Amino acid sequence: PVVNPMMVGPVSSAVGTVDRVAPAVTVAGLASGVQNGVDATLSVDIKPRMPDEGAEKKPWKLTEITEPGQCRSIRLPDTLSPSKVSRLIYTNSGVALLALGMNAVHKLWKWQRNDRNPTGKAGANVAPQLWQPASGNLMTNDVGETSAEEVVPCIALSKNDSYVMSASGGKVSLFNMMTFKVMTTFIPPPPAATFLAFHPQDNNIIAIGMEDSTIQIYNVRVDEVKSKLKGHQKRITGLCFSNVLNVLVSSGADAQLCVWGTDGWEKRKSKPLQIPAGRSPAAAGDTRVQFHNDQVHLLVVHESHLAIYDAAKLERSRQWMPWDTMPASISNAIYSCDSQLVFASFTDGVVGVFDAESLRLRCRLAPSAYLPPGVNSSVVYPLVVAAHPSEQNQFALGLTDGGIEVLEPLESEGKWGVGPPADNGTVSSVSSTPNPGNQTSEQAPR
Repeated sequence: PVVNPMMVGPVSSAVGTVDRVAPAVTVAGLASGVQNGVDATLSVDIKPRMPDEGAEKKPWKLTEITEPGQCRSIRLPDTLSPSKVSRLIYTNSGVALLALGMNAVHKLWKWQRNDRNPTGKAGANVAPQLWQPASGNLMTNDVGETSAEEVVPCIALSKNDSYVMSASGGKVSLFNMMTFKVMTTFIPPPPAATFLAFHPQDNNIIAIGMEDSTIQIYNVRVDEVKSKLKGHQKRITGLCFSNVLNVLVSSGADAQLCVWGTDGWEKRKSKPLQIPAGRSPAAAGDTRVQFHNDQVHLLVVHESHLAIYDAAKLERSRQWMPWDTMPASISNAIYSCDSQLVFASFTDGVVGVFDAESLRLRCRLAPSAYLPPGVNSSVVYPLVVAAHPSEQNQFALGLTDGGIEVLEPLESEGKWGVGPPADNGTVSSVSSTPNPGNQTSEQAPR
């Protein structure tokens, strides 16, 4: 059988490497995903496709974007003090971008509906406005006594975009998105919050990853910690919920994944990441997790590799590692809104667009495609990536210099390159030294 790519309609992207909170996935969307063969991503028993007699087969070529004219990009206007972008998320409506800087200040850009932008949605064709309420309030987090070097900022947005929960080393703050006023604060340090996620079925329940490696299940309405989950050895760096499996998946700076049942908050499984040879888990940094729209497959992002897991079994099915022309460490990665692509940023300024099913690279964007001339990409590079919630090819980058870039393919192209063909019609095989013309991603043994 031929593997059909799974098509899930335009829905908001799930919890991501940018601290996005997973919106509820519709039953229709889930049914569509399963019927279109999600499990086919794990299949290796695929018959080779026979080329048509006499048909001339064009060799596949990686799409390389090296100049500004080869894609659409816009740097968002900013009149406030620049600060390294630590977190970045689109609003669920897709009309605004919210950034949190290392200086604990939030910035909100809103796109306006007009003749040039009839949908009013975010995009690279029209510049948005850096928005502030009439009061001139800034949304600024409590910073506590944590030193700036040790702060792990975190942010989560409610499903209706009406309020944002955020922390920068101090107390967790709940802000009104219209007035920028603090509605309440909770969980004063120590320990400090390092990751935040709203429960997908109850906005009053929040999972809070902590500096001391615990996860607190907190009820905002009654101001009470309902459960404290213990299973990691170092700070929590990622959290995401699955409505289908009824689980919370956590990742930590200990390079470990844990699965917790959301009914009684019991620990179901845990597994250390398989760190590629030559990489030290001790110097690993953050590990991020995000559910695919099918709410079963899981994207795991580590500086040394990208991986896809089946969260029900906590088994790895795919892995990709930096190589050859993509040697730098991964700084961040996230699924596109339809879970068909993965956008990944690297510490040398390169951005890679991958097929999500196979983790095979289809497009490589050089920093020269979006950074101003003369900017050193070893100093200025993306720390965070955000995916638009309904435009599957649009993503935004939060940079070390405080800048925000929104990128889309040219309208004439409509997408980021063409996905590489499977080798002889089969699923990619194991290879440790792939090259752009014949790249493969590692498939875990069954």
